[in-house]
Order: sequence, then structure tokens, then C-alpha cells
Amino acid sequence: MFGMGMQEILVIALIVLLLFGGKKIPELMKGLGKGVKSFKDGLNELEEDVKSESRKETEQDDKK
Repeated sequence: MFGMGMQEILVIALIVLLLFGGKKIPELMKGLGKGVKSFKDGLNELEEDVKSESRKETEQDDKK
């Protein structure tokens, strides 16, 4: 995963645990999950807008 071995992942997890404590980690992950979902929703919306504009241009070209 991203060129990291198990040891590096464990060190990062330990640092996060020390910095934020066990009680804050679920809240952080929840916020991260919401952020990722929002980002994906934005990408999907943008993709739909691009497809819609492409269809409109194709329809206009067909009418000419």
C-alpha cells in the first residue's frame, strides 16, 4: 500500500494514537469518511455535468 510496509504503517498508527488518544480516533475517522464521501459526490456531479453538456453539444451538431 503506497510503497509502505507493515512496520511503517504500525509506526504511523502509533503516532496517531499518541497524538490524538483512543477516544478521538473514531471521531477523526468519521470526519475523514464524510470528507471522502463529499469529495466523491462532487466528482460524480461534475462527471454528470460534463456528460450532459456533451449530449447537448452532440444534439445541436445533429440538428445542423
